[in-house]
Amino acid sequence: MLVIGDGEPAFSLPDSFFVNARERGLRPALDDPHALDLLARHVRNMDQVIVSCPPERRLEWANVLKGAGVHGEVLFEFMREIGALGVIQRAEINTTTLLVSAGPLGLRARAAKRLLDVSVSVAALIVALPILAIAAAAIKVEDGGPILFRQNRVGRRNQLFSIYKLRTMKVDRADGDGRRSASKDDDRVTRVGRWLRRTSIDELPQLFNVLRGDMSLVGPRPHATGSLAGEKLFWEVDQRYCQRHSLRPGLTGLAQIRGFRGATDHEDDLTSRLQPDLEYINGWTILRDVRILLATAMVLLHDRAF
Repeated sequence: MLVIGDGEPAFSLPDSFFVNARERGLRPALDDPHALDLLARHVRNMDQVIVSCPPERRLEWANVLKGAGVHGEVLFEFMREIGALGVIQRAEINTTTLLVSAGPLGLRARAAKRLLDVSVSVAALIVALPILAIAAAAIKVEDGGPILFRQNRVGRRNQLFSIYKLRTMKVDRADGDGRRSASKDDDRVTRVGRWLRRTSIDELPQLFNVLRGDMSLVGPRPHATGSLAGEKLFWEVDQRYCQRHSLRPGLTGLAQIRGFRGATDHEDDLTSRLQPDLEYINGWTILRDVRILLATAMVLLHDRAF
């Protein structure tokens, strides 16, 4: 590989040759056969050539590389800044676009994930219905308030949906926007609510969200619209945050089994769990979903035992 530096930005790559265009007299001059010959002698026997140059010379270098018969690239910092995935030629409108996003899962992968979601959720609900009935009765007996708590969360494609949970807080103290994360000794939580939270039974109604298609069994946990990390809204902490919404949110996820859960009192609390979420999205497999579900069961059993 040959790297030609014709001005900023300068860079080097491992296992490559670097030449300074000005020192070697290399110019992207289509009207100068001698300049083209000099360039040809430099790129001879090279499989790849990368040119770093100012914006005003990119087109000239692109043209001479096309005639050099090599794999040629021109450094384009802007494409890195916006996270471009590729270039698409739109012949029908005689222009070029930059591919900046793509769905993380193909059709077969989405079908396999959905099949797992539906089959496991139906089985889990059959087992959980008696537990839900007992929990619902306990909530009603304690204060006579509503059994379910609904809250807007951000889901797939950045769309809002209502998440279902068993109500664990006092009716007049519920936080609809989620600006205050629940803590261990939260005075808003009812006596029944503490038991529901400790056993995670309050999360069971989200199985209905899974069947509705709002959520998946495994994925990045959905957050309330007003959730704060320290003093900032979640999406203000890290620009990559919204990438989590390319998949359906999950009942559990890679971040949760790694211990990144609970209150987000500091910005680091969010960034620590963001990285596993992005890792999950970029490396999804159906086997990983199964492993995360099994690991979640082990975590819950361990927490209940201590």
